[in-house]
Amino acid sequence: MLRLDDQWIWDSWVADDGELYHLYFLQAPRSLGDPDSRHVNSRVGHATSRDLVTWEYLGECLGPAEAGFDDLGIWTGSVVRGPDRWWMFYTAISTAGHHVYDQRIGAAVSDDLHTWRRVSDQPTLQVDGRWYKTLHLDPPGTTGPDPTTVSETWRDPLVLPDPDGDGWHMLLTARAVGAGRNDDGVIAAARSRDLTTWDVGPPLCAPGAGFGQLEVLQSKVIDGRSVLVFTCHPHEMTPQRVNTSGEYCTWSVPAAGSLGPWDISRARPFSADPFLFAAPLVQLRNGSWVIVGFRNMEAKGEDGFFIHDPIPVTLDDDGFLVAGQQSRTPGGHR
Repeated sequence: MLRLDDQWIWDSWVADDGELYHLYFLQAPRSLGDPDSRHVNSRVGHATSRDLVTWEYLGECLGPAEAGFDDLGIWTGSVVRGPDRWWMFYTAISTAGHHVYDQRIGAAVSDDLHTWRRVSDQPTLQVDGRWYKTLHLDPPGTTGPDPTTVSETWRDPLVLPDPDGDGWHMLLTARAVGAGRNDDGVIAAARSRDLTTWDVGPPLCAPGAGFGQLEVLQSKVIDGRSVLVFTCHPHEMTPQRVNTSGEYCTWSVPAAGSLGPWDISRARPFSADPFLFAAPLVQLRNGSWVIVGFRNMEAKGEDGFFIHDPIPVTLDDDGFLVAGQQSRTPGGHR
């Protein structure tokens, strides 16, 4: 377990350098008093472990810039190994934006997985209003809305290498144009040759599955089968979805490949832990898989702001994520 006496910890993501697991997580001072205030005070913390149970906390590794698109808070992202260094893609909010609603994507690079340097003072990727909802508000100092820079939901970038070795893909949490509230969650897509320049494309799934947000996306291959795992607050679901599937936070959907296609209407909850939230899937050295994360207990007035010990997981006969030990894959990790 990783708990800090002076910091709340919530969303997390993992990078594996072959020797250590590097856990990145959002943190904010408990001295703020109100946990809801953490969103505009969030920074990225860093800890390492050899077993995902005992952690060495290394402190903050990425915080807001002094000015610019990411000067208010840093939110959830992912880390990938590029051709010659590590890349972190992260969500950012700014003091010049519309509080937590003005979300953009930034990028930073590192040689040691702890010291991160921004690649630009401009966003790496902004929302595209052709397919994804934007705020219908006038940005300060302008005469009208700019749909390329104002976003209601545009976050949690997951970057994956192309399965055929042809560049990179980014999956993002977004809302579909024309879909109803809490029924509009989709997976946005972008493509890059070099991790620097990105082209936004249409969503990789359809809205209408009863989810308002598909947060902290993960696309993994477990025992040769592809699965998508995402998070959604119960209050971000339609009543029909809640009545049918129950109040759970972590969900999974089987797929033909790491880039889908995905039928989100088939999503099933990870029922072993109803409150598990923004929880990374991690492959252990012996080839088995676990899931780690925090528990979304805020609505109950309980303190769940720490990382729990890993839960062994596998895929059931239908390809959905369940608790349990799968057959181990000899040699290495993904």
